[in-house]
Amino acid sequence: MTITTREATVADMPLIAALIRGLAEYEGLSHAVRMDEAVLERHLFGPRPMAEVLIGEIDGSPSGFALFFHNFSTFEGHPGVWLEDLFVVPAARRSGLGRKLLGEVARIAVERGCARMEWSVLDWNMMAINFYRSLGARPLTDWTTMRLDADSLAQLGANPADSAA
Repeated sequence: MTITTREATVADMPLIAALIRGLAEYEGLSHAVRMDEAVLERHLFGPRPMAEVLIGEIDGSPSGFALFFHNFSTFEGHPGVWLEDLFVVPAARRSGLGRKLLGEVARIAVERGCARMEWSVLDWNMMAINFYRSLGARPLTDWTTMRLDADSLAQLGANPADSAA
């Protein structure tokens, strides 16, 4: 068995979309996928890419992906990597592909001078949590993730003074 990773290309858009839908199904969040593939393509491969994608293959067959982008730590004074998605199709789990994808994102982060790599994992996904811990990752228990959805984001952006706490 040969496990490889490669940078995604625009030709991979149907595959990327299918893998995102597969991840959403696994997480029980299919109802939350509102992605427009043309918009996603522009954000991944347009003039100002907002994220990068690695495709993981087993014996040449696409079997997973990692989508990541840069953030910045003011405390560290260095960029970091946020791993938005890591997904391996069910038939390829426990093959080493997830580790290979994470290792490649880590290699890229180190090469680019990043101080850290972070991601979220659903509390119920103990298989993933145990996997991440086996790699040396640790949970950040003192932090709460906050989110503004599209409507709240638009409202705040339109009236920043009206939204002051």
